[in-house]
Amino acid sequence: MKNIYSNIFSFNRKILNKTIKYLKSERVVSLPTETVYGLAGNAYSKNSIKKIFMLKKRPNYNPLIIHYYSKSQAENDVIFNKNFSKLYKKFCPGPLTFILKKKKNSKIHSIACANLKTVAIRFPKHRIVRNILKRTNFPLAMPSANLSSKLSPVKALDVYEDFKKKIPLIINGGVSKIGIESTVIDLTHTPKILRPGIIDFKKIEKILKIKLKGKKFSSKIKSPGMLKKHYSPGIPVFLNQKYHDKKSAFIYIGKKYINRKSFFSLSEKYDLKEAASKLYITLRNIKKKGYRAIQIARIPLNGPGIAINDRIKRAAK
Repeated sequence: MKNIYSNIFSFNRKILNKTIKYLKSERVVSLPTETVYGLAGNAYSKNSIKKIFMLKKRPNYNPLIIHYYSKSQAENDVIFNKNFSKLYKKFCPGPLTFILKKKKNSKIHSIACANLKTVAIRFPKHRIVRNILKRTNFPLAMPSANLSSKLSPVKALDVYEDFKKKIPLIINGGVSKIGIESTVIDLTHTPKILRPGIIDFKKIEKILKIKLKGKKFSSKIKSPGMLKKHYSPGIPVFLNQKYHDKKSAFIYIGKKYINRKSFFSLSEKYDLKEAASKLYITLRNIKKKGYRAIQIARIPLNGPGIAINDRIKRAAK
């Protein structure tokens, strides 16, 4: 089918070169990752960072995640420690973001870090963004490619719907496999989860051989995903619902209400990983269908369910 969107492109050598050219000239583009689609710019460029904040209408106290190809690419910007090395070896590249202390001579622009002395860094796994990172001599500041507080995009078309042609280049890398944002862990002191993700705290505890500090999240904004209101589909969301009100869309897990109008299952197999990957797709789909509210049945609070509950709780604020 012919691409009718003039700023959405399939990935090839020509688009790779064009993307790198745009990034080097301080323009902002949208790239696919395994978690969600990102809005990418040169992390060393003040102009690029300011454009990202402006496009997203993002508050300047909310820092960005800086994306690298490898550990060696990041060593000039952050201070590594033993816990980082253990988790990097096990989970990277992948959906895990680390909060580390920023080096004094780091080139990462302070605006990207919300003027903090820490940096949020990640090593994405998606082949397209890795191809690009491998060929640049700077890391990418890359928050999710959506308007601030709204649903993160998992498809190129989602990005287009939020920004239209304000972004000159959106690379179509298919549907993001994981479908929710990365787990964020603060390693500057005693390890602490700041944002749950598909890599849950039990997996991290097993590698670090410690009990992670606190299940309550810090009020200090040290990473994305910590704002109370976030991931909003633009209509009211009600949690832990037992009964359908006959008007709203109803989200659940399983197949109890299969083929019934207004009921949407995140996973007929009761697979929480699948449920996480379908969460944002389902919320967007419901909004497009014209529903005025969303009811969500209780989601188990274990494994990927912890991340799902975090997202829907913030969406319901």
